[in-house]
Amino acid sequence: MSDERPDRKRSGFKDKTRLAAARERLLDAVRPHGRTEEVPLSSADGRALAEAVVAARNVPHYPRAAMDGYAVRARDTFGASDRSPEVLRHAGGPEDADEVPPDGAVRVHTGSELPPGADAVVMIEQTDEFGDEVEVFDAVAEGENVAPVGEDVEAGQRLYDPGHRLRPSDLGLLKSVGVDTVEVRDRPTVGVIPTGEELVQADPEPGEVVETNGLTVSHYVERWGGDATYRDVVTDDPDALRAAVQRDLTKDVVVTTGGSSVGERDLLPEVVSDLGELLFHGVALKPGHPVAVGVVEDTPVVMLPGYPVACIINAVQFLRPAMKTAGGLPIEGFPTTEARLARKIRSEPGIRTFARVQLDEEDGETTATPTRASGSGVLSSVALADGWVEVPEGREGIPEGEIVSVQDWEWIA
Repeated sequence: MSDERPDRKRSGFKDKTRLAAARERLLDAVRPHGRTEEVPLSSADGRALAEAVVAARNVPHYPRAAMDGYAVRARDTFGASDRSPEVLRHAGGPEDADEVPPDGAVRVHTGSELPPGADAVVMIEQTDEFGDEVEVFDAVAEGENVAPVGEDVEAGQRLYDPGHRLRPSDLGLLKSVGVDTVEVRDRPTVGVIPTGEELVQADPEPGEVVETNGLTVSHYVERWGGDATYRDVVTDDPDALRAAVQRDLTKDVVVTTGGSSVGERDLLPEVVSDLGELLFHGVALKPGHPVAVGVVEDTPVVMLPGYPVACIINAVQFLRPAMKTAGGLPIEGFPTTEARLARKIRSEPGIRTFARVQLDEEDGETTATPTRASGSGVLSSVALADGWVEVPEGREGIPEGEIVSVQDWEWIA
């Protein structure tokens, strides 16, 4: 049992771990699971590759016309101009001609195989057809308007490295080179355990609260590339909490919601400390400093606060990197929008602050209006925000008018 526990209960969170240090402690305790599976391309969107992918064939695998027009021998068009066109013999289409003869032209369409003998394509706009003759008004160079073999992808080309997260465009490229299945890393498994004797699923009585944190976190896990098991609510009882944590130790990560502070019903840090090791309890961020992380039988346990905003912020800061590291997935940054701050953001020195903002366009400029920097229990302040501004520990607020980066934490990544 940790020596820190009784002091924390009596003194609260006088000493808090800096966010960067807390995250480093957590990730030092997470081990990639190493599991892989082979999946068809139809099921591979968003999955991370377990091995490199090399092209087995050229794309295109034949020289093809890059424009609608006529396949020609480039030398036959030398000197062609609007005033003095070169006149070539119309040899029909690809189905009519085995090759392009000297001073001949074969009608081709974009994507058509270039007939033997041809080394260029004259665009249809630069020609006129008169019976069995084609007038060419613009000279072309060898290879002009032709996609050579392997222009898109060359056989043997290394396309993707292990860890690359597949996108729809990647799947199209893989199919084009003849790949039907890929070896990907298994989705990290996460047990999501909402806790609190006041929680109900619907129709709350006075003193009761609808359970939203577990639902929200489960969907974040899925969005971040994991496989969530959303458990029933566990009441504030040490034995029940202990059993719930132990049940999910087969998962790659266990996450709980509620019960992580220092009140009489905040029992989870003690339970995890008894079962394993408590890495930290209390982080210098706002909203959401009463977050805790421990390890039980080599499984990280992330204990998120019960207030919805604090829960979401800490899920992004701790659960997301933990499950991605466990699954061998890349920890990508969130996209940001540069905006001018419409109103001052207040923050405390030494505390990493996440201020929710709404984005607007004003006179052609994007502005960010703070909604809240506090208010951990106001779920609508997150759900109706466009992002948040992260204020580092070394600053005491951000003044009105400053350009800030607004993080879109809801982005699928």
